[in-house]
Amino acid sequence: MNDVAQQVVQSPAEVYDEHFVPALFQQWGSIVTDVAGITQGHRVLDVACGTGALTRAAADRAGAAGHVTGLDPNEEMLEVARRKDTRIEWQHGSAESLPFADESFDRVVSQFGLMFFEDKPAALREAARVLRPGGRLAIAVCDALDHSPGYAVFAELLHRLFGADVAQAFRAPFSMGDREELLSLGSSAPIDDVRVQRHDGRVRFNSIGSLVSTERACVWTLGGVLSSGQFEKLLRESEESLQPFEVDDGTIEFLMPALILTGDKP
Repeated sequence: MNDVAQQVVQSPAEVYDEHFVPALFQQWGSIVTDVAGITQGHRVLDVACGTGALTRAAADRAGAAGHVTGLDPNEEMLEVARRKDTRIEWQHGSAESLPFADESFDRVVSQFGLMFFEDKPAALREAARVLRPGGRLAIAVCDALDHSPGYAVFAELLHRLFGADVAQAFRAPFSMGDREELLSLGSSAPIDDVRVQRHDGRVRFNSIGSLVSTERACVWTLGGVLSSGQFEKLLRESEESLQPFEVDDGTIEFLMPALILTGDKP
């Protein structure tokens, strides 16, 4: 079954886990847990955990003596996460109103969720509230779109073919890719030693068609935006526009950096 046909019968959460996680998000688990300083015995909260790529990495670091909770507002994501790992406490909830007592966790982490929070300052205040004194917050967001060359080309292609609204829907995940804006947001929360670090990662899909069909299936960007005819046109045009990022076996690969905000609870 090809990529397009397969994704028609999958839920958005299954598309995310089967395609986006290995292509983009899996690699960040070790990076974010390193930056957060998660070690054996820590109590860790992963906010906007999705299907648990970062949560599972945190559980590996915290070990049997630790305790890791993954929280997400999307029950479909949590259903997939629960099937993949029973070590972790999976809980429904929002970043802006965490269902936990004050000072419950040694570390609070999140990757690629902050861009979609309705009230970002409130979410950071909540993260600080549930941190224990001396605890650390680590939040990863996509860096600016122009730092990810393949996706920058794809956004321009969408704009050329379908106009500004479609292109803007795709650009949404990159909306926090401004170091100064992220620092300012972090400084508004009750945490100390606020820093923003850039880390380089890579996007890797099996083919150009796989990238395009996965993006089209994503409910947070292009899902429901393109008609079947527009999708077919995008597939054809992408073969030329994204060809410079192909490697020898037809795989498509390019840089996608992230900014990681950190701060410590006084």
